[in-house]
Amino acid sequence: MTTNVTIVGAGLGGLTLARVLHIHGIPATVYEAEASPMARTQGGMLDIHDYNGQLAVRAAGLMDEFRGIVLEGRQAIRVLDRDGNIRLDQGDDGTGGRPEVQRGELRQILLDSLPAGTVRWGHKVGGVRGIGAGRHEVAFTDGGSVVTGLLVGADGAWSRVRPLLSDAVPEYAGMSFVETYLFDADTRHPAAAKAVGGGSMFAVDPGAGQIGAHREKGDTLHTYVMLSRPQEWFATVDFTDPAAATARIAQEFDGWAPELTALITDSDTAPVLRPHFTLPVGHRWDRVPGATLVGDAAHLMPPNGEGANLAMLDGAELGAALAAHPDDTETALAAYERTMFPRSAAEAAAEADVPDNPAIQDVLDFFTRSKQTP
Repeated sequence: MTTNVTIVGAGLGGLTLARVLHIHGIPATVYEAEASPMARTQGGMLDIHDYNGQLAVRAAGLMDEFRGIVLEGRQAIRVLDRDGNIRLDQGDDGTGGRPEVQRGELRQILLDSLPAGTVRWGHKVGGVRGIGAGRHEVAFTDGGSVVTGLLVGADGAWSRVRPLLSDAVPEYAGMSFVETYLFDADTRHPAAAKAVGGGSMFAVDPGAGQIGAHREKGDTLHTYVMLSRPQEWFATVDFTDPAAATARIAQEFDGWAPELTALITDSDTAPVLRPHFTLPVGHRWDRVPGATLVGDAAHLMPPNGEGANLAMLDGAELGAALAAHPDDTETALAAYERTMFPRSAAEAAAEADVPDNPAIQDVLDFFTRSKQTP
């Protein structure tokens, strides 16, 4: 019988796994470094796809709750050039397969679906080691430890569990985001709000970079400034001085329409640097008894709209495999990895083929062809 399941990381992948195991009567404990569910903001919007993320939501038995947090109209897509001219404007007619939700709300419905005490907050992992017979010891930075019969690393890019299975280390992908927020945008930042529209907006110029923005709840505009620069370049920007940092980033978009650069310069929050790291395309490992990985811990790739979806599907499929083989954990883990490896490799390979600085026609062709939200 599958027992003593330890999951490191209370992100979407780890929580989906815990939920699916709970549905099948298999208890699990999730250890999370953060002190509480509200210890930090959980990022912006996510488009949850009908071919992967929604399959995981359905396996978790949470489709009604999911529908309750969908933001109507947010599948709309707008592409602008640097002068603010609208080159593509796709509305949201409600038939798209990628509804948008707030990441924090999605995480909360998963947390609410688990028995009290499933997630142990404030448990930062310092290291893990095998102790034989498929068992592992997880050591926490506060001096505590736990021994487990099944260890799942759902702990993201810098996973503490991954070294048990793989020597791979994330490498800088050559691109970073700088995040900003404009609040009450329709009232306080009307020109920027009009440019973004009702859903997602992308302004593209291959000679400079890209500005992407989402309309979130409460007339909030969440902007992702995308720049292909080495880490050394970003190190010259003083992010401890918000005004200086936003001014420096905005310099890279000199000459762009003011309603677009306002998404940077008028930020109501300090700009946040988000460097992107990746694991090798096709990252995999030999079967290690009693341990596996899900989500970014297994297949880290640049943000392309698939990461959260893949993490949730990983969690759901691993949970289903363990439920299908309650007396043979190794068979379950092998079955899960056999499906997960080629799926994640295909997504990583597709992302590797996307240029960091696409021409606007490439972006137009992509959205016209696929009619999908990024």
